Amino acid sequence: MADLPLYSKDGKSAGTVKVDEKLFGDLVRKKLLKQVVLIHEANQREGNAHTKTRGEVEGSTKKLWPQKHTGRARMGTKRSPIWVKGGIVFGPRTREYRMTITDSMRRAALDSALLGKIVDKEVSVIEKLAFEKPKTKVMSGLIKSIGLKRTVLLAVGNKPDPNVWLSSRNLQALSVRPVRELNAYDILKHKDLLLTQEALDALVSARADVKSKAGPEKKAAPEKKAGGEKKK
Repeated sequence: MADLPLYSKDGKSAGTVKVDEKLFGDLVRKKLLKQVVLIHEANQREGNAHTKTRGEVEGSTKKLWPQKHTGRARMGTKRSPIWVKGGIVFGPRTREYRMTITDSMRRAALDSALLGKIVDKEVSVIEKLAFEKPKTKVMSGLIKSIGLKRTVLLAVGNKPDPNVWLSSRNLQALSVRPVRELNAYDILKHKDLLLTQEALDALVSARADVKSKAGPEKKAAPEKKAGGEKKK
């Protein structure tokens, strides 16, 4: 069991909360995390860069001057890449960088990212988060009182308070996500993870349900000796 620091809505220490880290897996799958991050970043690329080849630029295809007896180098069309406004050789072309990822990979990557944060002690829990009105100064003071000085990802319940969002949107080092939108990339991008109690309960209950549906692990059958037993 891992002990996560617990804070009140005022940012004061309220003890710890125990979480079974084995719900998120036995180890941090670094290769999977790298693959998921690369896929996520590739999907952000637009791929709009496009250059024209010598067959696409404007200009006549007439030979500029005779091949022989001019004293000049041989030359063909003015669309040649060695001429100004000619075609581009091996330039970028419009393409699709998008890659797909399976749901099982996405879930496993999210669990590994959460487990890594728990192991590195970069996860904190706040009991309740609710503001009477939007106030960026109050949110900033709350983050500082908890002691989070780096980039922070705040995970709230699936029905977040609009005042929480409005109070956070102007803080460059703070990002807010509903628990259902958590992904491995956002967790790894931010140094600290701050969970509301509601968000933590949702993460734990979802994984506990999956584990209970899977049932008890089957014991491996004993290996048979090669050759079998000799008859007496």
